[in-house]
Amino acid sequence: MSKVLPGSISSIIMQEMTLTLQLLLLLGIIIFAAKAGGLISTRLGQPAVLGELLMGLVLGPTVFDLLGQPLFANSHVGEILLELGELGVIFLMFMAGLEVDLDEMLKSGRVAILAGTLGVLAPLVLGAGVAVVFGFSYLNSYFIGLILTATSVSISAQTLLELGYLRSKEGLALLGAAVVDDVLVILVLSISLALIGIGGVETNVGWVVARMIVFIVLAVIVGTQLLPRLTAWVEALPVSEGVMAFGVITILFYAWSAEVLGQVAAITGAFLAGLFFARTSVRRTIEDGMHTLTYAFFVPLFLIGIGLKANARTLDIADIWFAIAIIAVAIAGKVIGCGIGARLGGYTFQESLRVGVGMISRGEVGLIVAALELSNGLVSQSVYSIMVLTLLTTTLVTPILLRRVFPVRSE
Repeated sequence: MSKVLPGSISSIIMQEMTLTLQLLLLLGIIIFAAKAGGLISTRLGQPAVLGELLMGLVLGPTVFDLLGQPLFANSHVGEILLELGELGVIFLMFMAGLEVDLDEMLKSGRVAILAGTLGVLAPLVLGAGVAVVFGFSYLNSYFIGLILTATSVSISAQTLLELGYLRSKEGLALLGAAVVDDVLVILVLSISLALIGIGGVETNVGWVVARMIVFIVLAVIVGTQLLPRLTAWVEALPVSEGVMAFGVITILFYAWSAEVLGQVAAITGAFLAGLFFARTSVRRTIEDGMHTLTYAFFVPLFLIGIGLKANARTLDIADIWFAIAIIAVAIAGKVIGCGIGARLGGYTFQESLRVGVGMISRGEVGLIVAALELSNGLVSQSVYSIMVLTLLTTTLVTPILLRRVFPVRSE
């Protein structure tokens, strides 16, 4: 009987580990780490997404470099993980569309539109300006600024709920402005990627715009006229989880057609699918099922994947100064832009300041924009790492600042 040396146990395990087994182990580790990070974050009074992102940084090349360990030697493991994370982006944007309530936005009316629009323009201009000063090209600077434009209202909403101000005048303005903000960012990103010819996209601007318009028109017609009827028909079929399956199929086809037919980002198609499903009779069924599927499996892979692709070790002294400047304009851009918008809409200075502070936090949409730009070579790895750090910082400071600008309500 041959002896197995202790030092060779790990090598024997690696030899026995097929691609499937490596993937199973990796997925288990990542989902556990994501949920553990989220739990720790919420226990510390911070959003769960902050803990999940930080855990991704810990598991990534910044600290442990999980994918670089011999246990996951097969390069396809990391590739599959990141592809599953891309599905997480698609489902996440569908959920964002599903949760949009246009009536809430209309309640805040002019303030929401002005704050949301200027809240996109100000950080875009300031961020691009800082990037130009640090020596980046105009194109790269534009896309760096674009990452700073998207607000994550869920973080502010959670904080305002705890403070008892979610349904206040400023709270409703935040909800409406965040809807305007996200829609504008998605549209600007899709148009920008199309116009610069990413992934073989047509360079004829007129043809690009025409295809985009045709796709949007067809998507609206199908979503408003055909989707409700198909949903009712599927609901009556004796098929196990037929409505959920139909929802997933619709998301995938909308995402696919957005890029192939409309030459806009797949996330735009997923977002539109969410908007249309929100107006069907099965919204609650779809929302419950997709929420479980999305947040239990796909979103943890996406958020951890963000950290796995970020490497803070690549940052040098110049990068650190650039990071400080970007974080500063990320915060100032929202306070100034959204604050001016609210002021023009008739709010007082104090109310406008509250709206501006509430729009500081960045989150999922900003991460999606950063990931898309990295994958298309529009930003470097070091810039991507800086942007992840910026998103983490704004997520952390927003609840702190909100507690300072809103008066504490007595029990």
